[in-house]
Amino acid sequence: MRIAFDAKRAYQNNTGLGNYSRSLISSLAALYPQHDYYLMAPKQTEMYSDVHANMHTITPSGVFKLLSSLWRSNFVTADLKKLNVDVYHGLSNEIPAGIQNTGIKSVVSIHDLIFERYPKQYKPVDNAIYRKKFSNACKHADKVIAISEQTKQDIIQYYGTPADKIAVCYQSCNTIFEQQVSDAEKQRIRLKYKLPETYFLYVGSVIERKNLLTICKALKELKAKLNIPLVVIGIGGEYMQQVKAYIAANGLANNVIFLSEQEATKGDVDFKSAKDFPTIYQSALAMIYPSIYEGFGIPILEAMWSGTPVITSNISCMPETGGDAVYYIDPFSTDDMINAIRDIAAHETLRNELSAKGLIQAQKFTPAKCAAAVMQVYESL
Repeated sequence: MRIAFDAKRAYQNNTGLGNYSRSLISSLAALYPQHDYYLMAPKQTEMYSDVHANMHTITPSGVFKLLSSLWRSNFVTADLKKLNVDVYHGLSNEIPAGIQNTGIKSVVSIHDLIFERYPKQYKPVDNAIYRKKFSNACKHADKVIAISEQTKQDIIQYYGTPADKIAVCYQSCNTIFEQQVSDAEKQRIRLKYKLPETYFLYVGSVIERKNLLTICKALKELKAKLNIPLVVIGIGGEYMQQVKAYIAANGLANNVIFLSEQEATKGDVDFKSAKDFPTIYQSALAMIYPSIYEGFGIPILEAMWSGTPVITSNISCMPETGGDAVYYIDPFSTDDMINAIRDIAAHETLRNELSAKGLIQAQKFTPAKCAAAVMQVYESL
């Protein structure tokens, strides 16, 4: 087969959608070398440098060098036809306009419909753009890939997409989290970022849906008896200011460390690229992820690969990702959060049990399994 991808994110996004794109393309090229893979990229960068003989990067030519966004969303279909592409895969929630009229089979990966469930957390114009792109892709693609059962149910609910048109293909995370680091490396990173000897970890945008405030409320109640700080990796806007106001009003300034705002992380390449994250995860007592809604919950998987215990929500897709390997809480309950933090801190046996189970659960989401599930979708067309 000749398989083409929307490779914009692979070359231009160094986090979520970019990691998903790079991991999937590289895994497919390595594990299924009998096929040819075409990376349709508005521009080529050094962000993605994996090279296989069966991978070909295609960038816009002529006038479309200056109109690369238009090329990607509309006129890339002309290049797909010239290349005799069999399958086009939109890796990030959209496909080119009119591809259903070209004879080329198409697949789209839908990562979440958070903007549909929580529209007030987005600008109205963004909601309108997302809805048009996502719904168009679900309507016209020959097959829709959802990255979780939760996302599949949302696609059915919001866009009326037939269930048999949707395949659930779980994603993997960056393989750097699989590598166990040495005690010496943990000490180096601790000194580099001025991390406390013992800490809990939060990873994710500081937005209302991610629910950082509930952790802060629990820390306030526990402060007198359990003074273990929380290290936060992530930034935010209005909600983050609300959290900071709560921290200031309750004397928690030394209990919550916003690592992304520290001098040591500003401009640091290894922090921005997440190269140092596995060590930060592995040095934590546990990773706390009380999100109210996710498409998959990548930090849960990153923590499990790191052997780090996880406290997370018992709703949305979190039980899909965490299985029986994490400590579940009601994310709306401060008491649940208090109990979870207290239990994890007090019981080494529990931490070791969750760590061991997490490593087993993580094996369900390897790059090879992700690629195999997606290849099965291609072969079904």
